Amino acid sequence: MAQKPSIPKGTRDFSPVEMAKRNYIFDTIRQVYALYGFQQIETPAMENLSTLMGKYGEEGDKLLFKILNSGDFLHGMTADEVANTSTLKLAAKFCEKGLRYDLTVPFARYVVQHREELALPFKRYQIQPVWRADRPQKGRYREFYQCDADVVGSDSLLNEVELMQIVDTVFTKFGVRACIKMNNRKILSGIAELIGQADKIVDITVAIDKLDKIGLDAVNAELAEVGIPAEAIDKLQPIISLSGTNDEKLATMRQVLKDSEVGLKGVEEMEYILSKLHGLHNAVELDLTLARGLNYYTGAIFEVKALDVQIGSITGGGRYDNLTGIFGMPGLSGVGISFGADRIFDVLNQLNLYPKEAVNATQVLFVNFGEAETDFCLPLLAQLRAAGVRAEIYPDAAKMKKQMSYANAKAIPFVAIVGENEMAEGKVMLKDMTTGEQHLLTPEELVKSF
Repeated sequence: MAQKPSIPKGTRDFSPVEMAKRNYIFDTIRQVYALYGFQQIETPAMENLSTLMGKYGEEGDKLLFKILNSGDFLHGMTADEVANTSTLKLAAKFCEKGLRYDLTVPFARYVVQHREELALPFKRYQIQPVWRADRPQKGRYREFYQCDADVVGSDSLLNEVELMQIVDTVFTKFGVRACIKMNNRKILSGIAELIGQADKIVDITVAIDKLDKIGLDAVNAELAEVGIPAEAIDKLQPIISLSGTNDEKLATMRQVLKDSEVGLKGVEEMEYILSKLHGLHNAVELDLTLARGLNYYTGAIFEVKALDVQIGSITGGGRYDNLTGIFGMPGLSGVGISFGADRIFDVLNQLNLYPKEAVNATQVLFVNFGEAETDFCLPLLAQLRAAGVRAEIYPDAAKMKKQMSYANAKAIPFVAIVGENEMAEGKVMLKDMTTGEQHLLTPEELVKSF
């Protein structure tokens, strides 16, 4: 007996209904990106390993899917050499390419490689899958989509403002109530300076970034574990627990960081961005515990939380000063966001927010009674499709019950019935599958009914 086929762990099949939902997400995000002047690019699924390695840290390098060289990749090596060579060294010999880990490093490579063709600032978006050799678990996959937008070649904070407007527009279109949380890397650097722990900035922010998950006591314990003195931890407490409006928080931080040049610069940047964000549908909150990969970001950082579903961040991003420096082209600043398509999919499912027209494919099914009826129906199908109506005819002259079951299985809302009587009158009987109502219509009336 043949073995039942399967797919690799951490990957998924998507049914037609699931694909309709995913395409609704991608199309909505794509349309909003285009409204703001972003242009789409795509990069190959595989990149040279020389492009990918060393860009994500030691742990990230371990999560890269490496591709064996084609042909005899063992050529020139003895069995002893293969047996006694470390896995990493073997991979370096056998593999020259790998699957992309994210869209950011390939984008940096694209900018450097095509620099002479690009008009700066360059506003690009990219919606493609990425791969990580991670341990699969709930909500974490080895293959998943990223929906990125970045502006490179501009230091203007108007870029941050527009990206927040994009986030607001997308989630308003989805009908999702969200909170846009913002902070600034420079403010966090100023805080680390203030408590005399500038060299521990990463340890401090990694800990306080967990405040929502583990609570204040656990955060303080983690700070102590990484060597932050008790006096410094005490100084952090009023900052970590700071409440009030955005303006009140900024006023407090301006006073607290009055002796930190970098900290005050961060406060000024946040004041500017927040002052421009008027009329948004979703709340914007200055959150001083928000950190996000600080080795990467250098200015404003943002994260979006859904208010009506318990789930992690559904969008994130921030400002970085040296995207292309890793490829020998320093000094090109950028800012970007990434929508978490898979988490947004879960949120829209839980809240049942998909429009019916986004999920339902075929709008009307023509019943097949035989050759004569089919010949009558084919021109009608052509008329409907020309008018943008999604229509199909059952391919076989099967029993009526079977054809109706097919319509129900595909959630087709209308069935068109054409028998001898309808043909004689030159009309179509249109049945509403939800209410059961039937109406005899002319071809013109049929088209207008959709």
